[in-house]
Amino acid sequence: MTAATAHYRIVAEPGAPSVTIEREVAAPRDLVFRCFTDRDLLPQWLGPRRYATRIEEMDVRHGGSWSYVNIDPETGAEFGFRGVYHGEPTPDQFVQTFEFLGAPGHVSMDTLQLIDRRDGRTLIRTISLFQSVEARDAMLEHGMEYGVKEGYERLDELVDRLQDRAGA
Repeated sequence: MTAATAHYRIVAEPGAPSVTIEREVAAPRDLVFRCFTDRDLLPQWLGPRRYATRIEEMDVRHGGSWSYVNIDPETGAEFGFRGVYHGEPTPDQFVQTFEFLGAPGHVSMDTLQLIDRRDGRTLIRTISLFQSVEARDAMLEHGMEYGVKEGYERLDELVDRLQDRAGA
């Protein structure tokens, strides 16, 4: 399965327990890295628009933990996520576990790479390795692609605002 737009690509090869997502953003790599690691910026773009995000924990270092909750403002339903950082997070490589608390025990290992492009753009590449093809497929069936796509659209809006402020 491959889905793509002008700036977005998600690949889930048949039989492989992984998903690769690529998304180009019109912002320099250091700013994009800050958006992934700043507890004030992350909830402004992470996840679908219809949910608010509350950061519970964010200790961005080797062995540090993270957790956040997506909140549906209409119903009050909460969806928790957590993980642990592995290795020292840098723009070159940022590795963490990812677990949806609605499906405990199904943990993926996610690697984020931020790649400099020309003209101040950054390619975001995420590789998620799941415990099985079935676990990968379940995550895709439960809205992974939708949440990632909307989150990256919100990231575009955030980096635009931050760059406008820096230029003003």
